[in-house]
Amino acid sequence: MRTESQRSRIETFHVMDVWRAAAQRQRTHGDVLSLAAGQPSTPAPVPVLRATRLAVDAELLGYTETFGILPLREAIAGYHRDRYGLSVDADDVVVTTGSSGAFTLLFLAAFDPGDTVVVARPGYPAYRNTLAALGCDVVELDCGPQTRYQPTVEMLEALDTPPAGLIVASPANPTGTMIDPDELAALARWCDEHDALLISDEIYHGIEFGTPGSPATSSAWATSRESVVVGSVSKYFSMTGWRLGWVLVPESLRPALQRLASNMTVCPPSISQFGAIEAFGAEARTELDGHVARYATNRELLLTGLPDLGITKLAPADGAFYVYADIAHLLEDETSTAWCARLLHDTGLALAPGVDFDTVRGDETVRLSFAGSTADIDAALDRLAGWLPVR
Repeated sequence: MRTESQRSRIETFHVMDVWRAAAQRQRTHGDVLSLAAGQPSTPAPVPVLRATRLAVDAELLGYTETFGILPLREAIAGYHRDRYGLSVDADDVVVTTGSSGAFTLLFLAAFDPGDTVVVARPGYPAYRNTLAALGCDVVELDCGPQTRYQPTVEMLEALDTPPAGLIVASPANPTGTMIDPDELAALARWCDEHDALLISDEIYHGIEFGTPGSPATSSAWATSRESVVVGSVSKYFSMTGWRLGWVLVPESLRPALQRLASNMTVCPPSISQFGAIEAFGAEARTELDGHVARYATNRELLLTGLPDLGITKLAPADGAFYVYADIAHLLEDETSTAWCARLLHDTGLALAPGVDFDTVRGDETVRLSFAGSTADIDAALDRLAGWLPVR
């Protein structure tokens, strides 16, 4: 019998176990309230749904160009021009099967087995796990509150040798923190000077709260066209299941991406491409900004309500839709994974334990998503208040 490959023996995505347990709880009790999912609770924008229905009748919906249909690439380029004032055209854009597909293609195109790639800790686990599956050496930078949980040039300078690549995310998952534009520019320049590929995960752009002390949004391409920018319709655009992402890439990487993508995926989903063109229009943006206003209300409820329950060590949550919390003081002889399992069992409230995001201190942290309704956030705080020990 053929056994599994060595490369497949990476860490699982533990939040999926939480989703499975929550689904089982829902079947048996019907009372699940989930703050574990990293996705909007709203459907795709109305103009996207309208365009998709039209495409079903009017378009073949067969294979498309490997890099995506031209109208979509033009819409994405226009989005970057309008939002950041950047000179971007359709040839700079590669449409992918979600940002997850983008990362896999990028890692294959830019890195060889044994190459060192640097990521922040805490951070999104799929960076680390996908790189490991492809044979890369992952170096985690310990990023705490003193740097808003983000990497710095000083951290890179402290490495023994420059890495082949650096991945940054702003706003970040799970912390929601953002990189100051000057620091992002400095990171981009450092990478250019040391022949390291900067991959800037910007999939949460559009979900920022502009609170006092939080950095402004900036794109890596504002400094370096040798960097790679990753985008997606999943988060701000509320289209997770449509599996559509994109990258802005330097010309030097495009032939490799063409060869890899044409063999591995042929093209992104065509129906999603035709619908997504409308995601970048004014009508959709008005609807989506309404979601962000709700996220801001939910964020404030958690940042105010959790300290009232004794959970006071929280990441700043500049953007995205997460609060990352230290619960070490609530744990006795258990991990945050076990604590979350007890919480779900006792109350039906599902949170994501931090083990996915931090390989060192994740057993003491949790992530709460506030992408749902405001009523759900109120109810979640009530359930926590009734379950936590009296202080």
